[in-house]
Amino acid sequence: MSATILSQSEVPATDVVFLDSIQFTTAIGSDCWRRPKPQPVLASVYLYLQSSFLDACGASDDVKDSVHYGHLAKAVSAIVGERERTKTPYAGVHALILDITRVAFELAEQDAIAVRVVIGLPKQILLASGFSVDVTTPRAIGGEGSGQVFPASATISVKDLVLPVLIGVNPPERLARQRVITNITFYERPSEFASRSTVSQSQASEVDYTTIVQLLYEFINSTSYLTLEKLVLELVHACFRMTSPQVHAVTIRCEKPSAISFAHTSGVQMTRRREEVDLSPEME
Repeated sequence: MSATILSQSEVPATDVVFLDSIQFTTAIGSDCWRRPKPQPVLASVYLYLQSSFLDACGASDDVKDSVHYGHLAKAVSAIVGERERTKTPYAGVHALILDITRVAFELAEQDAIAVRVVIGLPKQILLASGFSVDVTTPRAIGGEGSGQVFPASATISVKDLVLPVLIGVNPPERLARQRVITNITFYERPSEFASRSTVSQSQASEVDYTTIVQLLYEFINSTSYLTLEKLVLELVHACFRMTSPQVHAVTIRCEKPSAISFAHTSGVQMTRRREEVDLSPEME
């Protein structure tokens, strides 16, 4: 499976009803300080509907002919609120996504061919500006069969992680570490996520990305590089070593804000699939 984001031509033609960035607070695993405390959450939900499904509402101008996004918002709030009321924390992000995906399919019934849920945890990763998990589940996985094929996907993104790196070929650059802004995208195998039919399965198979980012930070602190290309390639190798085959591809983008005086930033980006990377000891 390709590790690149699907182009518009590759995504089936559908109608979409969506909610963007529902804000709430709930306990999801551990926070950035390893405490089982509630943290801010941003949840976006996309209902991919049969092509031309929304034509009926467009013609009648009656919301009853659509999937009411107000009802979707209430359904999401209800399941999160029930967790808070019973003081039952989510084991991890995927458990929350499973809950939201389930209620979205129940609301849309047979009209939804897929549900996409994006969960953002802005406070989850220290030294990063954002952390998000983006999962698209086709009806063939989330409910009864569908006549239309929709691509499954599961991506995890760490946004604008600040790494202090000793890097550069110029003599002044060898004297002190400089900020390297790093964005990492992990691509999980959709089949792995699809097999997590229960919350306990989701918890058992979930990758601890908070710990992985901390290990990457510690790894970088003990190294130095002349080029961004070398840094990015080493980070790619490290990401694969620190994760199971469940993560089948990685994209890493590193930027040096101070490299070019008249440019906002300059950088290097690599996307690699696990089978493309030699992880033998001599690569270390």
